[in-house]
Amino acid sequence: MTANTAALSLPILDLSLLDGSADDAARFRDELRRATHEVGFFYLVGHGVPAELIARAFDTARAFFALPEADKLAIENVTSPHFRGYTRMGGEQTQGKTDWREQIDIGAERPAVPLTEGVERYWALEGPNLWPEALPALREVAEEWIARLEVVGNRLLRAWAEALGAPADTFDAAFATASPHMKIARYPGVDAPEPTQGVGSHKDLGVLTLLYVEEGRGGLQVEKDGAWIDAPPVDGAFVVNIGELLEIATDGYLKATKHRVLSPKAGVERISIPYFHGPALDATIPTIALPPELAAESPGVDRDPDNPLHPVFGQNWLKSRVRAHRNVVEAQYPQWLVQPAS
Repeated sequence: MTANTAALSLPILDLSLLDGSADDAARFRDELRRATHEVGFFYLVGHGVPAELIARAFDTARAFFALPEADKLAIENVTSPHFRGYTRMGGEQTQGKTDWREQIDIGAERPAVPLTEGVERYWALEGPNLWPEALPALREVAEEWIARLEVVGNRLLRAWAEALGAPADTFDAAFATASPHMKIARYPGVDAPEPTQGVGSHKDLGVLTLLYVEEGRGGLQVEKDGAWIDAPPVDGAFVVNIGELLEIATDGYLKATKHRVLSPKAGVERISIPYFHGPALDATIPTIALPPELAAESPGVDRDPDNPLHPVFGQNWLKSRVRAHRNVVEAQYPQWLVQPAS
């Protein structure tokens, strides 16, 4: 069963309008600007990611989670100095509370950077992935997924720049060597009288997230006007939201929105694949000088004194990984427990 689009609480945008006439492209940019100024979330269709790849990704995800526990634990994230690999159920936290899901984290496949004296700690996030020997198809589908969504992410960033009165290539340099990251997550059903935490309330700290959720599986909720609204999956559509760095780049004109996932009911599981489109680890996100009429509607950035954002992307990403995966820090970087990553 899929969502009734007449009742959807988030706007639907069609990326293929950018391939149409000048009026079509201008319409898309205007809709993109309004959606992320007013809500911070939207559905994206016309993205060009083949339905065959989407189906194969979810078939492969189910195959991965069905592997024997020993195969999954062989690539557990505590064995990766790069915070990659499998996270067992209950092995991640949001806002200090346990998230109830299992997942695998996958990034760009690159050589590790030696953390010698003078090298910033965040370079620990660069390195090879951990792949399950029993399921070689996972690497193939994940690498294709990342490659496809990098293209979508870059198109959106260029459209945002133009929609805000800036040159289309405003973000290009920061993303010349991007830091793409994806998760494949499984939320098991929970037998409880009240909804329970699949993933706790949070804002994404990066730039841009594209999420695909298995059809017919709800649970994602977005905060709007002080209330939680459901964002059910739509066939063929990604759910897109911006992160705090894009809010900073626009002095709050674009809105990073809190969201959460509620666990499904007993007897049901939910599989989702979020992709995080991040710039180079050492990149500082450019700021945009907005036209006066847009600047007048910029409320400024909603900064949390208990969770300061750094200008360099890698510092923010490492801070997030350390907070969410303390077990990896204990296994790989116990010295950071004495001198925490800032």
